Amino acid sequence: MVAGTGESEVLALLRQARVLPVLSVERADQAVAACNALLAGGIRCVEITFRTAVAAEAIERVSRIEGLLVGAGTVLSATQAQAAFDAGARFALAPCTNAGVVAASRELGLEFFPGVASPSEIDRAHELGCDVVKVFPASTVGGPAFLRAVAAVYPKSRFIPTGGIDAGSLAAYLAVPSVLACGGSWLCDRALIEGGRFDEIERLARDAQEAAA
Repeated sequence: MVAGTGESEVLALLRQARVLPVLSVERADQAVAACNALLAGGIRCVEITFRTAVAAEAIERVSRIEGLLVGAGTVLSATQAQAAFDAGARFALAPCTNAGVVAASRELGLEFFPGVASPSEIDRAHELGCDVVKVFPASTVGGPAFLRAVAAVYPKSRFIPTGGIDAGSLAAYLAVPSVLACGGSWLCDRALIEGGRFDEIERLARDAQEAAA
C-alpha cells in the first residue's frame, strides 16, 4: 500500500500515468524498443498481452527497464498468471472475469483486474473482491456514457476502459471520475512496430500524456 492512501503502489502508478499502452509483439526485442520509446515520450507503464508466444520473454526483458511499470494482458488462465508473475509482471488484466485466475493471482500476490462488459459482470467481479476492473470492449459497450451510468450504481468501482479508444476519444474517457487509466493499442500499433517506427510511438506517447494532463 502507498503510505497514507490505502492504495497499492501499482494503482497509484496507474492513476498517475492515466494511459496504459497495450503492446503485442512477435519478438521480445520489439517490446524493449517500444517500451524505451514510450518512456522517452513520458509514459512509464505498459501492458504486454499474452496473445503471442513471446509474451513472457517480452515481460521479463522489459521488466528490467528502470522506471517502467509492467503488466500482463489477456491473462486467461492460472498458468498464464503464474508465467506473468514469474516473468516480473506487477499486475495483470483480462477481457473477462475468471474466478480461477482471480484466485491464482491473489495467491501469487499479483494484482489482477478482470474484464467486464455489463453491470452483472461488474457485480460478479465485486463478489470476487475486485473493485478495479477492465471494461472491454469499451467503445462497443457504450464508451464514456456507459462508464458514467454504471459508476452511479457501483460507486466503489474503478475502471480501466480498453478497446476502441484512440487519441481522439482519450480525453472523454479520462473525464469520467471513476476511470483509473485508459488502455490503448493505438500507441503501439503493430504496423509501427513492424516498420520500426519507434520515433512515432514516442510522439504518440507524448501526445497522449499531454491529453491526459
